[in-house]
Amino acid sequence: MESLVVPVLILLAVVAGVMLAYRAARRREAEHAPAQSQPAATSVELARAAADRLSEDEHRRLYALIAQGQAMAAIKLYYEVTGEGLRASREAVSAMAAHPQPYRSQEPAQAVEEDDEEPQRFPYRYRAIASKGDVTREVSSNMLNDEIYGRIRTLARSGDTEAAANALTRHSDISLKQAREFIALLDD
Repeated sequence: MESLVVPVLILLAVVAGVMLAYRAARRREAEHAPAQSQPAATSVELARAAADRLSEDEHRRLYALIAQGQAMAAIKLYYEVTGEGLRASREAVSAMAAHPQPYRSQEPAQAVEEDDEEPQRFPYRYRAIASKGDVTREVSSNMLNDEIYGRIRTLARSGDTEAAANALTRHSDISLKQAREFIALLDD
């Protein structure tokens, strides 16, 4: 029995030495590459950001490849679509597989674009009235509604009177000078 004690102690000393050397090597590696050792974002945030970079069709195709177990094809698709590096594409697809993200359309950006186009005409005439003291102005238009007029009032009250006047002329048949006079009454 005594003959086994010495070799077991030597084996334990060797294992402990290897573990210490391994930990020291990992620490040195972490010190030399801090960007790689600490992720910039959690994988949920990474998955959300990665999904936002895809169109609806690309999103559907990528998740179809993930569901079929074709990880390499999914990474290749993401790499080609986004132009990110191979490592970033692999990490993004891995995060999207671990934390599936629904497709979110870019509706707010389109709503702003539509606002610059021809305004919608409503089947009724909207009357907006502003007054200050003895001065009263009225704008009547079938291109105005409560929502649009509310945005115009918000612009005027926040101090962006020129944008408010431009929005009012775009949604009514009055001149810019008349719109500025009307907005000046909303200024308070």
